[in-house]
Amino acid sequence: MLMAVLFFAACNPVEDASYALGDMTPVKAEDVSFTITPSAKSPNIVTLTNTTPHKGVISVVWTVDVKGDLQTFFKDKIELTLPEAGDYPVMLTIYNPDGTAVSKNSTLKIANSDFSLVSSEAYINLTGGMENPAGKVWVFDQYNNFAKEVADATGKNVKGHMGLGPQGSFGQEWWGAAPNDKGTWKMYDFKFNFIQAGVKLNITTAGEGYGRKASAASVGGFSISSTSGDDAFFPYDGGAYTFSIDETGANPILKLSGNAFMGYYCGSQEYEVFYQTDKVMALRVNNTVEGQDWVFVYTLQELNVPPPPVVKEPKAVPLSEDFEGATPKVILTHDAMGDKSAVVDNPLPVPLNTSNKVYRYQKPAEFYSNMRFTAADYKFDLTKQNKIKIKVFIPSYNDYTTDYATAGSWISNAKLQPQLAIKLQNSEHPAPWETQTEIVKADLVKDKWIELTYDFSGVASRTDYDRIVIQFGAEGHAGPGFFFFDDFTFSE
Repeated sequence: MLMAVLFFAACNPVEDASYALGDMTPVKAEDVSFTITPSAKSPNIVTLTNTTPHKGVISVVWTVDVKGDLQTFFKDKIELTLPEAGDYPVMLTIYNPDGTAVSKNSTLKIANSDFSLVSSEAYINLTGGMENPAGKVWVFDQYNNFAKEVADATGKNVKGHMGLGPQGSFGQEWWGAAPNDKGTWKMYDFKFNFIQAGVKLNITTAGEGYGRKASAASVGGFSISSTSGDDAFFPYDGGAYTFSIDETGANPILKLSGNAFMGYYCGSQEYEVFYQTDKVMALRVNNTVEGQDWVFVYTLQELNVPPPPVVKEPKAVPLSEDFEGATPKVILTHDAMGDKSAVVDNPLPVPLNTSNKVYRYQKPAEFYSNMRFTAADYKFDLTKQNKIKIKVFIPSYNDYTTDYATAGSWISNAKLQPQLAIKLQNSEHPAPWETQTEIVKADLVKDKWIELTYDFSGVASRTDYDRIVIQFGAEGHAGPGFFFFDDFTFSE
């Protein structure tokens, strides 16, 4: 049976102008109040607003009995869409600063059913409709099987199953995840089961949730257990929720109840559906906390399969990147890099490097920051191509004297180093650093452009390498710093 759609609009806790820090006056039971306002669009859409007068800091909890299914919400104002006629018990509970709780009960009476509210194409694509009582199970497009489909259909810069770009871009200009990029996390264990009957969302996880450090605790209320760069990790077991789809705007808005989120929390339970079929959907989150767009691509669980293995044959494919073009010629992905890593103006355009644009490399307070290029469909033929050249600028303003925190006792030098390491790795190896070849150029001169050559002819017999890693400052310590590079080439 189709039971209900529940969604809510967030607003700030109610506080009046006379509130003063330290006022612990509890709300009395007789003072608890709320209004019930039907929408002009449909009498089956109702807004509940907490109007309880108070001076102290309180917590607000709504409990709505939807045909025996108790739903809870934690905002002062909630909007309920109730397609099925019937009586819906509602209770507003106020938790006072002193630990006491007071409540008020009422009953919403919906006179007539209006199932048209949940029978649109957007609902049916998401759930399979009423004829599919088990609903559909969605997961991240882990292997990027459908990212290109989304990009081609929308014209947006969508590179992978998750990523971010400028606010309002609906794209991943700044970063897009490679296939299985978060394989070391438990993110791909998330399953999102959307069911039309009762418009229910059941989320299952492996016990861990992920999101933005800037908003996971302060906005979402999650208890962060650890962080890495801008990522936050917290216990999260999923749960039973409800959802709704608001189709009044240019794109449908998927709204989730409670603290539900679609695998990576970015400060909101509202997702703009800017691409949707019965097999694929792309969601955009407007991360207002950090001024970003986050874009996620999902597919049905049964379609999330790894592509057939690619047999990479050795090839000599020259690489060159000078950062002058609007589109990069060499795709460099980031590992634990700072958010100021970007193409910027040349800080010192002198004869050795008069380029207009260079790359600013920000090593944050992370142990293993780097950038890397991975050949998609070939291995490096080092018998024909084994020289990497690069121009670098090492600023003197970095702190090269402080001993920073280290990843472990095996790190012999805890200082930021004026150096550049370049490594060749096998991306298909489960621990690629174990079989890598690394060349380090240390004690580099500061405050001037210099050109470095990395000669890998000594490992020309290796046929397993397909990845180049660029790493400034040395690894294993938390020393931050900025570096610049330009005119990267990989050739004979």
